[in-house]
Amino acid sequence: MPLVRKPAPASSGAVPAITGILEGLTSSSEEARWAAARAAAGTPECAAPLAAALRIEAAPRVREAMLTSLARMGSAGVAGVLPLLRSSDASLRTGALDALQIMIRTAPDLLPPLLEDADADVRILSCELARSLPGEEATPLLCNLLRHEPHPNVCAAAVDVLAEVGQSEALPVLAACALRFQGTPFLAFAIQVAKDRISRQPAPTRG
Repeated sequence: MPLVRKPAPASSGAVPAITGILEGLTSSSEEARWAAARAAAGTPECAAPLAAALRIEAAPRVREAMLTSLARMGSAGVAGVLPLLRSSDASLRTGALDALQIMIRTAPDLLPPLLEDADADVRILSCELARSLPGEEATPLLCNLLRHEPHPNVCAAAVDVLAEVGQSEALPVLAACALRFQGTPFLAFAIQVAKDRISRQPAPTRG
């Protein structure tokens, strides 16, 4: 009877692969950095170094590859992308937002923690992420935010998205928000616009 070889451990090549990616990300060669960024997509352990390399990367196509790989990493990628929303580099913030939109479409459960972030600017950007969700998913998330959000600019961001995708269940929440911020004219106006648009929507048909 022929001997059956035991399969090599699945992790046997993991360390060399990760080492190669990390070395590639810091290479002076744009081609090597681009290849490493693409290879990192299947290696969530590389999320943090990939995000760190992204902050100093100047080549547009390498940046794009880095963001795409982070977007494919799921929750590990969120941890790498989220700090970029606080970057002083506008293009990095935009790229991070685009990457998060890709993640949210396939894993909407990633959004609630972002809507509760301690940074008001992150909460504002997170409201924009909700715009890519179906109305029945975005509405309860944004309504929950509006019930306790103290910052008028964050509320305005949520209201703006609800004006586009909101459903009728948002109407009482919008009314309550208007009462809380009745001394903030711009928000009161935005809420009225959102209520008008939602009220004009046809009632959903029931099977």
